[in-house]
Amino acid sequence: MDAIAVVAMRTLGATILLSLILAVFQRSYFYIFPLGLAGCLLAGTLNGIGSLFFYAGLARIDASLGQLLYTLYPVWVAILLYFDGQQLSKITLLRLALSIPGVFLITQAGTGFANWQGVIFMLIASLFYALHIPINQRVLFEVPTPTVTLYTLFAMTAIVVPVWLLIPPHTLAIPIGSLWPVIGLTLATFLARLLLFAGVKTIGGVQTSIFGLAELLVTVILAVGILGERLSFQQWIGAIILTVTLLLAGFDQEPPPTRRRRGWLYWLRPPLPSSEEYPAYISQETDANPR
Repeated sequence: MDAIAVVAMRTLGATILLSLILAVFQRSYFYIFPLGLAGCLLAGTLNGIGSLFFYAGLARIDASLGQLLYTLYPVWVAILLYFDGQQLSKITLLRLALSIPGVFLITQAGTGFANWQGVIFMLIASLFYALHIPINQRVLFEVPTPTVTLYTLFAMTAIVVPVWLLIPPHTLAIPIGSLWPVIGLTLATFLARLLLFAGVKTIGGVQTSIFGLAELLVTVILAVGILGERLSFQQWIGAIILTVTLLLAGFDQEPPPTRRRRGWLYWLRPPLPSSEEYPAYISQETDANPR
């Protein structure tokens, strides 16, 4: 199957599946305040565009180099959240520093041929993926995880499906041999997006991004166990380094994400006063309307 067709089908399938589940079991999750909806749609649009740049870049450069460039996104997330007012602990900075050589070593399996257009596409994909995480983190302060996931997936679908339908070969049929893999990818996309935003809501974008590097370890384990692939010595060293960055999370005392009254994403606040401003709001109302 064409790569864009796979991306479009799994994203569309995950959106339909989540919509049906919420329609049957929890219709209240369809509600979202206007600026929160704008944030979700913006995040989903960026993520959808980023996924297109990812596959465009993958067609031009070696897969190992592409994966290395793409997995720079935790660094982008840390920078973006820092400018939004979030402080990073020393252990978080150490884990970020360790993750870069770990990813570099584990992705050294190809020829390393570099096409600069492909490199630029991968960096754009990485940046766009990183951008959608802090945007959704702001919205998640006020909105449940399933709601944010739903409208972000809606925006992603609105980007990738038209590209799939308009750009050749725009395959509409699913080969029989690809049916179950597409279903599996749909379920994986559904669960991954839902749990991604649950993680962002609970532990913040930086920590979630660092844990997201475990996808490389999962890929390695499945490649060795199912596809019979073998790792070089340096790739095993990279896997060990990434494992250490994940284990260090147990010592990371960074506080959970909180609302901030400054930053480049402050415009995503709800129309009603936030919890930080609410006591002052009550005091003003009491002074204006004494009883």
